[in-house]
Amino acid sequence: MGALLRGGRHLIERWAPREDLERVLVVAAHPDDVDFGAAGTVAAWTDAGVEVAYCVVTDGEAGGEDPSVSRAEMANLRRDEQRAAAKEVGVRSVSFLGYPDGRLEVSQALRRDVTRAVRAFRPQLVLAPSPERWWERIQASHPDHLAAGEAATCAVYPDARNPFAHPELLDEGLQPHAVDELWLMASGAQNVAVEITGTFERKIAALLCHRTQVDDPAGIVERMRAGAAAAAQDAGMPEGSLAEVFRRVVTS
Repeated sequence: MGALLRGGRHLIERWAPREDLERVLVVAAHPDDVDFGAAGTVAAWTDAGVEVAYCVVTDGEAGGEDPSVSRAEMANLRRDEQRAAAKEVGVRSVSFLGYPDGRLEVSQALRRDVTRAVRAFRPQLVLAPSPERWWERIQASHPDHLAAGEAATCAVYPDARNPFAHPELLDEGLQPHAVDELWLMASGAQNVAVEITGTFERKIAALLCHRTQVDDPAGIVERMRAGAAAAAQDAGMPEGSLAEVFRRVVTS
């Protein structure tokens, strides 16, 4: 990644493929969260040969607006939608932790379960929702997002690397693992950008897999394109570029 300077002031780094990034674990609160926030980036990673896995904390059973659909049926639909969306951007591994949608809390059990996913997959980078509320975009700071982000942050540091955290994981054969970087979605302090000009259409294809959640496909495309164009402009990319932006935290 190279630093972008404008007027002598550091703004946003631009991600570029590198050999030492082999695996990324994405932790999301709900099915579709990663596709709204980072599917273009995920496609860029998989195109570069990075193996990406998803760990989705809830099944999204509180989503949708059709009261005739049972919550159990909604959960099944949303799991299938997320698996289909993952395939659009080159992700084969999607796991669900099954926590209740809309009632997520940062418990020791949640921290342990996310830590289990980290130790099992052993990524160099974890992408998760920001655990900090973004007041300028309050809709991005769903309480479930905040809780999933806090649990993922705790898993990255210190739980996954501490052999004495969640000792039952050692009994499962899961050894400690140190994650090098934590990237946060929906953060008000973005410092890294990924160009998604070439992967934007796959991001949209992934988003449109979430049929239970998307009632205005044309509007979704328009909003996503406008947001990605604004992000690229903020990152100093050429006109016509599209980007996704995150907060990058170095943890080692």
